[in-house]
Amino acid sequence: MAGPVTMALGPFAFRAHGFGYTDVGRKLDTSWAEIETAGRLNALQWTGPRSETVSINGVLFPQEFGGATTLEGVRLASKSGIPLMLVSLGGKVFGSHAIQKVDEDRSYHDRNGTPGRNAYSIELKRVGAGFSLLSLLGVI
Repeated sequence: MAGPVTMALGPFAFRAHGFGYTDVGRKLDTSWAEIETAGRLNALQWTGPRSETVSINGVLFPQEFGGATTLEGVRLASKSGIPLMLVSLGGKVFGSHAIQKVDEDRSYHDRNGTPGRNAYSIELKRVGAGFSLLSLLGVI
């Protein structure tokens, strides 16, 4: 009962049932240098993007739908330090991302200690690709 794949982080598929998510947030941080000027407001010069982060939040119900094994795989990938490609259902490629953080909040444990509910949050940071024509087109 996995359902359709809605997004993938490398080999880890987010599905409608099982390893699903409730929301995805994106944040782009660009910087502007402030240049002091006499007699008027300081000038600003754009210095380019600093970082782009993605946060994925979800809730697993492992006993009913599974997904715990996939989340554990994401944790292991985080420990390995290998960036993974983030791709959406529509084929939009968001580029290569490093897993910065995996938070879990397990609750409703059964008598064996297995959680019935596991809320999670994954924080990703886009890996810089340097300057190229592909980066201008938003491909990498």
